[in-house]
Formats: sequence, C-alpha cells, structure tokens
Amino acid sequence: MDSLERSTIRSEQKSRKFLKSLIRKQPRDLLLVIGTGVSAAVAPGIPALCSWRSCIEAVIEAAEQLEVLHPGDVAEFRKKVIKDRDLLVVAHDLIRKMSPRTGDTKPNFFQDCLMEVFDNLEQHIQNPVVLQSILRLMERGTMVLTTNYDNLLEIFGHQQGKPMESLDLKDKDKVLQWARGHIKYGVLHIHGLYTDPCGMVLDPSGYKDVTQDPEVMEVLQNLYQTKSFLFLGCGETLRDQIFQALFLYTLKNKVDLEHYMLVLKENEDHFFKLQADMLLHGIKVVSYGDCFKQFPEYVQDLTAQICKHRSPGTSCVDSAKRKLGENGTDSPKRIKQSDNGIPTIE
Repeated sequence: MDSLERSTIRSEQKSRKFLKSLIRKQPRDLLLVIGTGVSAAVAPGIPALCSWRSCIEAVIEAAEQLEVLHPGDVAEFRKKVIKDRDLLVVAHDLIRKMSPRTGDTKPNFFQDCLMEVFDNLEQHIQNPVVLQSILRLMERGTMVLTTNYDNLLEIFGHQQGKPMESLDLKDKDKVLQWARGHIKYGVLHIHGLYTDPCGMVLDPSGYKDVTQDPEVMEVLQNLYQTKSFLFLGCGETLRDQIFQALFLYTLKNKVDLEHYMLVLKENEDHFFKLQADMLLHGIKVVSYGDCFKQFPEYVQDLTAQICKHRSPGTSCVDSAKRKLGENGTDSPKRIKQSDNGIPTIE
C-alpha cells in the first residue's frame, strides 16, 4: 500500500462515525472473537490464513505433498472445496479422513499438515496494526478467544514482552481461570492450536467432556450474557458448531444481548439483510468499509475510541495501583464487583 493510498484510507476512517453504544464500552466489558480476517490482515503472505477455503486448500496441498492422503481423496476434496457451500462440513470430513478409523482424532495427520502450512509464522507478520490494537485492549481487561489454529497474536505479544498464554478447551482448570478473568494475556483457541497434537477439534463431540460439564458451561455461557462480544474478521463463526455448542444452544432471549460484528460491506443489499438477521441474535453488524485494506485502520481507530474513555470513578491512584499489579508488585487476581454486577479483575 503506497503512502497516498494509506493517507486516503486514513482520512476516510477519521470521518467515519462509530456506534456510541460500542465505543462507550469499557475494555473489561468486551470479549474479542478473532477470525481468519485478522490473520489475513496481519500475514497476507500466507494464503492459508485468508479464509477457511484457503486454509482447507492449503491443507489438502500439504497432505498431497506429504503423501498422507490418497490421490483419489485429494481430487475429491478439491472438488468439495469448490462446490460445497458449507466449508465447515468439508473441514470436518477432511480431519476425519486423516484420523484413525476408531473415530478418535488423535493421533492424526491433519496436525502435521497444519504445521507444514503454518511453518515460521513469525517471519510473515507484515502488518501488526490489528495485533497492536488487540494487545492494547487486553492490557485494559478485554478477553480474547479465537477460532483460528494459528498463534500470531501470541507470537507478536511475546515480541512485545507480554506474558501471552495459548489455551484450549481440553484444560478445564485453565479455561475456568481464563473465563473468570484470571489470565490477562490468555487466548482461548476453541478449535485448538496447530502446535498441539492433542488439542485440535472441529466437531463438538470432541469436546463432550466440556459441553457436559455444568461448571465449565455455566461460566462460558455467562460470558456471552455479561460481556459484549466483538467479532473481528469473522465470517462463519456463528455457524461454527463448537461456538454454537459453547455459547448459543441453551441461551434464551438472544435479542436482549448486545454484541458487535465488524464486516466488509461489498454489497449493500446483503449488508443490510445481514444487519437485520443478526439483530435477532443480539448482534449489531457494523461495516468497517468496502475494502479489506480498511480493516486494520478501522480496528486501530475503534480501539483508540474505546480506550480514551476512562472507567467511571477511576482515579489516578486507581490507575497507578493497576499499573503496579501489571508489574507484579500487586496481586493480579484482586476481584472487584462493578456497578452492573459483573466481577472484574483489577
């Protein structure tokens, strides 16, 4: 992107209006849901990060090169990627094909293919603007979960000196700590992480120990009812079976919730129909522009708007105390009850 194009986009962003209901949220009241769009903006040089379709195509190519998938199956899956609308089903079928016939997903060749696809991620970070914005919100108490297999956020956070921690749903104790706000720089990967051979799951049945655990499900679903989820770079997340199992299946009165989703507005009719449909799920759809290149700058400006509003009743002394806590000289697990009854960590 040349300087003139960047300047044009920045001027467009400065003139854009933001929803007051969103920018007046306190960072600690938000939970970011990170999708493939974030990875695509950060590391455009890796096609597999651009979309579910690109990821599946890259995995199929890796499987062919590693000779872990029969040539006939390779050809069949390539046809499915082109023809099938539901790419999550294709992904489910692909991981099962490279897993033991017992139905257990461990061990499997799918993870080897992902490791091939995502090799040397740290060398491909080209535009960290979105990651910088996410870290800025995390510093102020925003929680993060992702449907992505990659750990770009954690890699970048470590480079900035943050104690990042990758979590998956297999570790109950860690999930409970994260959900209760005790792991400030924790990133929950609900599909698992490509570097962990035991943590990757595409089918909710793989998480039956989680979905059948009342304690875990209560604390996770409480997040969806008490936090405002902000979907970044997400397209198919609401149709994702694991996300549905964790947050949507048992919830009633979704229309009473207030969540947000940033989307690309390529077609006005489609955009406004999506807005109307998502309101039924308690989600306000917001356009970041009609060009994907506008996404990083929009997120940066939105973050600045959110962070400039000081918490009600926050004094300079309170801010100093929180700073001490971040530096390890004060307890990082001190819990305060906010005015709306939501437990928050200072």
